[in-house]
Amino acid sequence: MVRKDFFFTSESVSEGHPDKVCDRISDAVLDAYLTEDPHARVACETFATTDLVVIGGEVRGPASVLQRVEEIARECVRDIGYEQKGFHWANMRVETHLHAQSADIARGVDSAENKDEGAGDQGIMFGYAVDETPELMPAPIHYAHAILRRLSELRKSGREPRLGPDAKSQLTLRYVDGRPVEASCIVVSTQHLDETLTSDDVRAIIEPHVIDVLPEGWVTRDTVWHVNPTGKFVIGGPDGDAGLTGRKIIVDTYGGAAPHGGGAFSGKDPTKVDRSAAYAARYLAKNIVAAGLATRCVLQLSYAIGVSQPLSIYVNTFGTGTVPEERIEKAVREVMDLSPRGIRERLGLNRPIYQRTAAYGHFGRAPEPDGGFSWERLDLVDALKSAV
Repeated sequence: MVRKDFFFTSESVSEGHPDKVCDRISDAVLDAYLTEDPHARVACETFATTDLVVIGGEVRGPASVLQRVEEIARECVRDIGYEQKGFHWANMRVETHLHAQSADIARGVDSAENKDEGAGDQGIMFGYAVDETPELMPAPIHYAHAILRRLSELRKSGREPRLGPDAKSQLTLRYVDGRPVEASCIVVSTQHLDETLTSDDVRAIIEPHVIDVLPEGWVTRDTVWHVNPTGKFVIGGPDGDAGLTGRKIIVDTYGGAAPHGGGAFSGKDPTKVDRSAAYAARYLAKNIVAAGLATRCVLQLSYAIGVSQPLSIYVNTFGTGTVPEERIEKAVREVMDLSPRGIRERLGLNRPIYQRTAAYGHFGRAPEPDGGFSWERLDLVDALKSAV
């Protein structure tokens, strides 16, 4: 039996979190390659610590991009806002260790004669959608992101210059009859540039904005707040804690409300199904819910390296489906080509649209005119209805 009354918690981290700094740089390098060559192959990893950024991985694309990698990294850090002792965009050392993509991997991925492009690796990918927010995202992760986006806007607009780039949020919601009704606990830790600020001072700054981004009535007199519970948060970013690409995969997806596959997203071009098939799975799950075929849906895809079509498609609607799940699985195969090539063409993934995904989640964002967040479109609803 599905539980209807419970508490659930998700967290988010800001663009200035050390791991997100690394995700941003890796995706900025990817975008630079795709700008020059839409079919470039990139698997870029970034490591950051005190005044040091190290970028490595495998690429196949224009050599001219390699000459700009250091500049790209510095621009990312500058835009995020790090100009502090221990991590400054102008003073940090940048090391680049990108090399050619493995010929063995290329052989499996590339098309040849009668062979279509294969998946860049084996793996399982999950997509999820639920009708508890207009964006069809789980409410805890959606609003945890919203809190930090608001703090970033305040900081970058100059309205609150005392806040720093590094921040984390955690939101616990109380569910009644399966719907979120109240924020039982709110945790926010945000870097502050004024060393004299206390935890109470920081709460006074952020509390009105947190309340504003949450649905009306969710913050009550019973809501428990923990704002900068350690007391001070002055040393932030990679100077306080080393960062690495791909370490915040639950923040990137559904906040733990749904399964996650084995791979991270950032720094990977769309031949890597870790990324493209996870986007396709979200696209399908969201359209399934929007089509009224379920109010909650998780969809799994599986792939083998060098093999074009998915090995399996699994749908679970948790008892909320209006048609049998096997019919939805069959419909999914009918309405979309789930080969790596088919996914890329359907969603227009061979474009420089990835740097913007590096913070505040890859899902639940509005589709953009240049093709960004194309996997959030709802243009499969009619096809799915017809197919089932």
